[in-house]
Amino acid sequence: MTTPSHHQTTSGPLIVQSDRTLLLEVDHPSSEACRAAIAPFAELERAPEHVHTYRLTSLGLWNAGAAGHTPQAVVEALTTFSRFPVPQSVLVDVRETMARYGRLVLRADADGLVLETTEPAILEEVVRSKLVGPLLGARISPGSVRVPGGARGSVKHALVRLGWPADDQAGYVSGTALAVALRDDFDLRDYQRHAAEAVHAAGSGVVVLPCGAGKTIVGAATIALVGSRTLILVTSTVAATQWRRELVARTTLTEEEIGVYSGTVKEVRPVTIASYQIMVSRNRAGENAHLALFEREEWGLVVYDEVHLLPAPVFRMTAEIQAKRRLGLTATLVREDGKEGEVFGLIGPKRYDAPWREIEAQGWIAPVTCMEVRVSLTADEQMTYAIAEDADRHRLGATPVAKLDVAAALVRRHHNEPTLVIGQYLDQLDQIARRLGAPLITGKTPNRERERLFAAFRAGEERLLVVSKVANFSIDLPDASVAIQVSGTFGSRQEEAQRLGRILRPKADARQARFYAVVARDTSDQSFAANRQRFLAEQGYAYTIVDASDLGVTP
Repeated sequence: MTTPSHHQTTSGPLIVQSDRTLLLEVDHPSSEACRAAIAPFAELERAPEHVHTYRLTSLGLWNAGAAGHTPQAVVEALTTFSRFPVPQSVLVDVRETMARYGRLVLRADADGLVLETTEPAILEEVVRSKLVGPLLGARISPGSVRVPGGARGSVKHALVRLGWPADDQAGYVSGTALAVALRDDFDLRDYQRHAAEAVHAAGSGVVVLPCGAGKTIVGAATIALVGSRTLILVTSTVAATQWRRELVARTTLTEEEIGVYSGTVKEVRPVTIASYQIMVSRNRAGENAHLALFEREEWGLVVYDEVHLLPAPVFRMTAEIQAKRRLGLTATLVREDGKEGEVFGLIGPKRYDAPWREIEAQGWIAPVTCMEVRVSLTADEQMTYAIAEDADRHRLGATPVAKLDVAAALVRRHHNEPTLVIGQYLDQLDQIARRLGAPLITGKTPNRERERLFAAFRAGEERLLVVSKVANFSIDLPDASVAIQVSGTFGSRQEEAQRLGRILRPKADARQARFYAVVARDTSDQSFAANRQRFLAEQGYAYTIVDASDLGVTP
């Protein structure tokens, strides 16, 4: 197969390479127009100062197809902005990859669901595959096969893995109608409106926005657009409280219309907020009674906060509720297990994504300086580390005594600024909290006490909190401007992004936020830190590496 050559500009901002990478020159006058043109189908990998790197992936191209973009539109975007002739192999690959989407169609008929195609050979391949075949029902014709009830999501997920993503045209249940609107005195930001409208128009999908950019507001706007009974799944009861507060403040919903479903209270109301933990918990008989929430109520919309964290049981549940509209919210779809593609099959394609630096340039998130402060182990710590088992080395590398001294010195340096000290190891955090005379919040801290401390921090009554990884997600502390990370979960890029997100909300005095990562050199802590920082570096956040003594904070 050949593709005719296209007219090429000689001064475009984009370089398209044979390995499917796209290089965008940021300072070019047409860079913004180019970025907007390629954003629907190209995945942003790195966004440092001058050249941003995108990649064409099968999943990204299928996402574009699901959102209504044609192969011709993708080809035109590439050829219009490319500085050099687009490699013929890339143009062919784009067309053929996108042509795989939609050749299988899921439809509803009077008897249930049908998977059909006008190309019987494709269906034959699918039926005989070990991935999809066991999930399907009886063959109807050479070009159609029955999909059993409840298998809609599992079949779609398996088809993505097989390389034949289906066009799901089976529709959605309306759910029980709910009268809800955004308050008249509240204005959505343009990107929040575009994100909500994109999901509503498509039915389901994922919105990717930086921490602090208002993902909860996008959720509220989507609920108002859908106008039906809604189930919201969150990471914690603290997050549930924050969702409830935002919905009451931003929409016409009353507190009586919003229920929280948790271990201590079981409120099922027109809008119900439940934690992932309660949804997967079992009783003494090993039964999951809470799953009935998905079945007995006429939900028209299910919202997944921090969708990249979906535990496997909730993934399986989601596979069974494909008839309901679904919205996934996240700051990053990065998963260390590489299972980002599962979200496409079960929640829906990525419908909206905004680069972190672009939102910062608009003034909606705070500018931030990232610094890695390196410390050394003592002679005794070095020997203990050297002879330790591999399983113990990360903890030993992450918890040298020098980190306590540096954390204390940094807190003194920023004593007038709202500061968070964040870490992984509770013994280390307890030592820091006692040394600094600061409150410590961990998973064992009662929810009421957590809420009290967070409220005191927001009110300026507490200027310093020491927090474990419970503060990684959905903690609304708008005035926090300094974060000092003393330890983390191995090389988790997603965790690094979430922790930086604790200080990204714009400050009333427009001050710059500061993120410190305290790292022990010559240990696994240093190598894990390099991987943890990768996602943020790809978003354009450069880390300055200094020794503790260079900052004048010598232990």
